[in-house]
Amino acid sequence: MSIDNDPFIHSEIAGRDLDQARAMYEESYNGAGFTTELTDTDFAYRYTITGDNEMTLRSSMFLGSVQGAIQPENEYVVSWITGGAGVYDVGGDELPLQIGKPAMFPTGKQFAFEFTDYRQNLVHFNAGYLERIAAEEEGTLPGGLTFDHTAIPDDEALRQWRNTIARVAKTVLTGETTTLARAEVNREAAASLLRTFKHAGPPLPEALLAPRNARLRHAVEFMHSHAHLPITPTEIADDAGLSLRGLQVAFSRHLDVTPTDYLRGIRYERARDDLRNLGPRDTTVAAIAARWGFAHPGRFATGYARRFGESPSVTLQR
Repeated sequence: MSIDNDPFIHSEIAGRDLDQARAMYEESYNGAGFTTELTDTDFAYRYTITGDNEMTLRSSMFLGSVQGAIQPENEYVVSWITGGAGVYDVGGDELPLQIGKPAMFPTGKQFAFEFTDYRQNLVHFNAGYLERIAAEEEGTLPGGLTFDHTAIPDDEALRQWRNTIARVAKTVLTGETTTLARAEVNREAAASLLRTFKHAGPPLPEALLAPRNARLRHAVEFMHSHAHLPITPTEIADDAGLSLRGLQVAFSRHLDVTPTDYLRGIRYERARDDLRNLGPRDTTVAAIAARWGFAHPGRFATGYARRFGESPSVTLQR
């Protein structure tokens, strides 16, 4: 579900119309092939969202049966059921949910699910926000995160996570707080999630770990953080405290690539993340190529296939 730039968000939708509920959930989670059925329980649904454009706390109730496939856009989501039953990644790395046990949504792919008569709490993080916090907290490069949804944290880690979310909820759910206070609790929740749930981020080239290459690492981090902007090698060099020639020599010597080609590689990776996280109903290869600065879709497709071993249209259709 997309979130605008309003500093505070609160919404609630509820009812007893099964078709309206199906359409709402399918749209909210970039879903496909949803089917819903009545159960022995009188049907009702309710869905609430509270937070801001960095993080939202959500609750969901669906007193019926629902199944389909989803692929949330530009978000990382952790959830736990408080009633009923549910399974993530049906037909893949299946994860039957346990009441009160948080689990991450599978990342980087569309996944099938089945839920029956459930109540659920969720925390949604904006992808760019969580990736930035991961880079700052873990000293890694900004970029896409992959969570192992089947790796359930141990009891102590989950206890700390629950305590953190309880504190965060006291601030977020009141709606009577400052932007700064929300920013602090958002970060607290993001850092807790990263400590709790197993994940991997962009690999850090070994050359960047050497203290003598600190300026090169700074340049690489600047590229990752600003890949969505029309930055130039001169701007990258200035930010890293290098001359343009020094930047070129450092990339050639330690990474065996030019600064321009390294930046292009980052943008290919970001484009691939978008193609994986969206679907053909939501975007096109040409639109993703343009978003990441590739003016010629044909050249983009050729370079993409050379880098990833498949065409961008194949990635998008998955």
